[in-house]
Order: sequence, then C-alpha cells, then structure tokens
Amino acid sequence: MRLRIADIGVDTPLMGLGLASDGTVQVPPVAAHSPAGWYSGSPAPGQLGPSVILGHVTVGRYGDGVFLRLSRLRPGARVVVGLQDGVATTFTVDAVRTVTKDRFPTQQVYGNTDRPELRLITCGGPRTGDGYRDNVIVFASLTAVAPAT
Repeated sequence: MRLRIADIGVDTPLMGLGLASDGTVQVPPVAAHSPAGWYSGSPAPGQLGPSVILGHVTVGRYGDGVFLRLSRLRPGARVVVGLQDGVATTFTVDAVRTVTKDRFPTQQVYGNTDRPELRLITCGGPRTGDGYRDNVIVFASLTAVAPAT
C-alpha cells in the first residue's frame, strides 16, 4: 500500500501496524525515512468503516517525519491510498482537528461509520519533554475508487 497527499508533499509506503503490548495502537518506528503505517485492526482503505493511518511529525534525531505538514491540510484536500491489488482509493478531507492527547476522541476515530472513511493521525501542538501534547487528526471520506495509474 502507498499513501499520497499532494497538498503537503506526502508520498510514502504504508507499513502494517498492530497493537503494542499495552493494548494501544503501534506507531511506525522512530527512524530515518520512517513510513506511515496502516493499523491492520481497522478496515482496509475503501472498506466500510474508518481506516486508520499513523505517521510521525518528527522522528527524533532523524528530523522531520512523514506527517510533518499534516496539520496544514484543509477540507477538500485529496488523499490517495494505493492498495496492493492495484486499486487507488481517493478520500476527500472533511475536517482537521488538533486535540490534547488526554482528550483523544477514540469513538470518533475508531468507531463504526456507515461509509468508508479515513483517519490520519500524528502528534502536534507544543513539545512536552520527549513528545508532543496534542494529536492532529484528519477525517476524510471516500470519494472515488479507480485502477491505480
């Protein structure tokens, strides 16, 4: 799978992510050129429900992360996920929200929906020691499915 967001210059492969030992969703490794990752416990992009993709805003001593500019997306922006079967799913951004991590909207991100949707998640807001205070969440809806070009 591959994620492309032209408006913010993202073009990354997607690695598979599962659950960490504490029951939270895994995140991609903090490493140079770390890709974004699709949470395999969520629907595949284009399937009914919210597909969840996570990426870093920064990757420690390695610099900028793949989702450095995620908070700059605006409603109407296009997000394309190329699937392994050669299909390209296109999503249109509905909303971009920044929320404090202690108020993460779990149900709105992972809860069932009546249509195919996409959630893109990264850290944001001010730095707090070794991390960030907030999460940036992009909410998008499926608007097209076509053979990949």
